[in-house]
Amino acid sequence: QNGQYPRPRRKMKFTDGQWMLQPGIAAHYAAEAYGVEVHEDRLVILATTRPIKHRGDTLQGPTLTLTLSSPLPGAIRVSVEHFSAAAPARLHVPMPGAVAAPIEIEDTATHATLRSGNLSVEVRKGEGWSLVFREGQGADARVLTRSDWRALGYLQWAGRGNFVHEQLGLSVGETIYGLGERFTPWVKNGQVVENSNRDGGTACEQAYKSVPFYLSSRGYGVLVDEAGPVSFEVASEKTTRVQFSREGESLAYVVFAGPTPKDVLGRLTALTGRAPLPPAWSFGLWMTTSFTTQYDEATATHFIDEMKRRELPLTVFHFDCFWMREFHWCDFQWDRRGFPEPEAMLARLKARGLRISLWINPYIAQRSALFEEGVAKGYFLRRASTGRVWQTDQWQPGMAIVDFTNPEAARWYQGHLRRLLDMGVDCFKTDFGERIPDQDVRYFDGADPVEMHNLYALKYNECVFELLREARGEAEAVVFARSTYASGQRFPVHWGGDCWSTFESMAESLRGGLSLTSCGFAFWSHDIGGFEGSPPPAVYKRWIQFGLMSSHSRLHGSSSYRVPWLVDEESCTVLQAFTRLKHRLMPYLYAKAVEATETGVPMMRAMVVEHPADPACATLDRQYQLGESLLVAPVFSEDGEVDFYLPRGAGSGAGEGRWTHLLSGAAREGGRWHRETHDFMSLPLYIAPNTVLPWGADGERPDYDYARGLTLRLFELADGASAGFVVAAVDGRIAARGSVSRQGRRYSARVEEGALHDWCLEHEGRRSAVQAEGGSLVWDDPGPN
Repeated sequence: QNGQYPRPRRKMKFTDGQWMLQPGIAAHYAAEAYGVEVHEDRLVILATTRPIKHRGDTLQGPTLTLTLSSPLPGAIRVSVEHFSAAAPARLHVPMPGAVAAPIEIEDTATHATLRSGNLSVEVRKGEGWSLVFREGQGADARVLTRSDWRALGYLQWAGRGNFVHEQLGLSVGETIYGLGERFTPWVKNGQVVENSNRDGGTACEQAYKSVPFYLSSRGYGVLVDEAGPVSFEVASEKTTRVQFSREGESLAYVVFAGPTPKDVLGRLTALTGRAPLPPAWSFGLWMTTSFTTQYDEATATHFIDEMKRRELPLTVFHFDCFWMREFHWCDFQWDRRGFPEPEAMLARLKARGLRISLWINPYIAQRSALFEEGVAKGYFLRRASTGRVWQTDQWQPGMAIVDFTNPEAARWYQGHLRRLLDMGVDCFKTDFGERIPDQDVRYFDGADPVEMHNLYALKYNECVFELLREARGEAEAVVFARSTYASGQRFPVHWGGDCWSTFESMAESLRGGLSLTSCGFAFWSHDIGGFEGSPPPAVYKRWIQFGLMSSHSRLHGSSSYRVPWLVDEESCTVLQAFTRLKHRLMPYLYAKAVEATETGVPMMRAMVVEHPADPACATLDRQYQLGESLLVAPVFSEDGEVDFYLPRGAGSGAGEGRWTHLLSGAAREGGRWHRETHDFMSLPLYIAPNTVLPWGADGERPDYDYARGLTLRLFELADGASAGFVVAAVDGRIAARGSVSRQGRRYSARVEEGALHDWCLEHEGRRSAVQAEGGSLVWDDPGPN
């Protein structure tokens, strides 16, 4: 039927309480490791679904074949299969980093163990099914999770199909995070999560960016290696287990060792790919036309002129959907009624130092000039039942969907974008990609449409990103993407989608960002002020603070503009202050961006990712850190009151180490909660103790020479201690690396790699003399007057 998008999937609860099964289910659980085959690179296990007491037990009924292997040191993949040839081939999560990792296998009369790096899995031989995952060896080994009684199952559900599920155990107090960009509660315990991309907005349980990966507070992670829909029951169907299940005859997953969340994310992204470094200019302020507002060249020019007149730094201007004619999305042609000479307009805007972004989606409306060409050349998804083009009126009337599994279609799509790049456009907002049908669909490459539903968004963004990489170079490629799938961090940047102009939606957006970055996504953004509705002044100004203290910052709305002077005059002051603040922080922030591309540890970090040993951080979802040194607690209230937690210092004592408010200089003890009230020019923005913070010289733009005119700001450096610093260059190279040590009131700075120019030290507002050149500086802090 017209508009037949993926059918809603019923929740995969197979049991009815602790003792009963759902009506119509025949369940077969792994009961015994009957046979174990040792190979050079894997263990193969034949799991029977009943104990084998005599030969007759080998007849009638399913067995499951498990293959244990390692795609990466410290990671173990488990593949479970019932019928090996009866079902179509499965699609899996892209793993460009997979290698034949060295493994050790121990095979005894009672068990077999496969070890990869610091991770092992042990299978018990004989009756009593047991898979145990451990980290470490010998007396230091600790159990991470396990699959045991009635955990691994093959289920036949009358009228619904066959399913495979696995259940991995949870320890007392263990909490689960991640599973993509989820706007539901940050801790996923008790939730049912459907791993299927949906265009649902931020106010529901659906997700634009499904990622079948979860991170445990105990320092391990699990990636379900499936492209198609997976249902997660997180301590919900079974309160002591995480269950994940798929329809069909097989299921695969990968367990990653820690011991810390950062180690887990490092291994995850080493396997599924790491984000390339976005250009430094992309970290500046983006402003848009908004969506359904009235706009043309005069509107855009007025907004840009007014930003300049009010001294509001602006880096990127984005034209949303109506840069094209209505009913024609996408034909990639400017609407000449509002933009009569786009080439000249773009040249004028570029001459002012602006970067230009354009909205696109992967759909071609029937009135588009490209529609008939796409039909004739087979560039669109087709109906399997008729062979005709799949069309719908949902979104653009009569639209078709570009089939990116067809290489010619991908090149055709890229060709139209290339023309826009040649015109002066810098990047694209890759919107949509979630409304992809999974029934009665035929892809060019023959892929199963159920398997392709999530991967479509990945292929769409890969197509656009690779064009930008080719046309602009690796250092200039960036998109602003709404949808993706596991491994999509390779095509940054992503934003949180359609949120409302309320404090509640601002908070749910943050939960989505924390969930996504805890799945290995290095960079994340959101619509400042909210997308739907018109933000009250308090919401707008608080969202400015949150938005500028994110990796990427964009003002965008739906039916109303997001320029600050239309809210109130104070909004202009707030926007100016926090945009300049972000620019001054760029020597630190861009170094964290470089680090994210090298280690897989995201810029925006959930508190538990940065402080896993502090139990108070396990559930915090209204604050976060940008790198290890900068803590941000957005304000979600009209009156400016905010509660936040400052973690303990590096030592073991509660309260050890004082955090310093970046804007006021006030110090607060770590290891405790605090309550503060902030006006619109402030929020809880705290610097960790023992920090050397590189502070840039330019507040007007994000991309400048960070190593020139730099101030190294010192925060709670203990007597006799030292702290390091790193300054990146705009091309991603290390401009300078060094350390500062303290002896009494004497601070000694040393540049150990690279160089700084015209730099100085600062402590509590007091500054040393400027060092024009040279790699060392000694300063005796006179102390307070």
